[in-house]
Amino acid sequence: MDCIFCEIASKTSEAEIVFENEKFIAFLDINPVNYGHTLVIPKTHFDNFLTMPAKELEEMTKLTQYLSGVIKRALKADGFNVISNNGTSAGQSVFHFHYHIIPRYENDFHMRPRTIEYNSTEIEVYAEKIKAAVSKYEGLLNG
Repeated sequence: MDCIFCEIASKTSEAEIVFENEKFIAFLDINPVNYGHTLVIPKTHFDNFLTMPAKELEEMTKLTQYLSGVIKRALKADGFNVISNNGTSAGQSVFHFHYHIIPRYENDFHMRPRTIEYNSTEIEVYAEKIKAAVSKYEGLLNG
């Protein structure tokens, strides 16, 4: 399998590592939105958010929360984005699950996706589709 993040985790490819423990590694993105843009990855390969086991996801999310605070303080950022792109259409280019931590500043470009407007009928239709799926797959939440 050719996966640059697996190569970074195994130290066969270089990266500017800012944190590492036995399960996770965090390093600077080589195409940053802002200086200090950091990627947090599991050392074990999982394709995306949906394939990551719940226990590891919880641990990784706690680590990402911790690192976000550290990065914000270290770089004197005004805020930060935590993002996970899942699937090509969502902007995922490396198919190894990861979080982006992007330091943000008052006067930088404010990344905001385009928005759409629902009419009163559309919002109800989409809500019903999602609620029906929640009911259908509810067993997965506890299983």
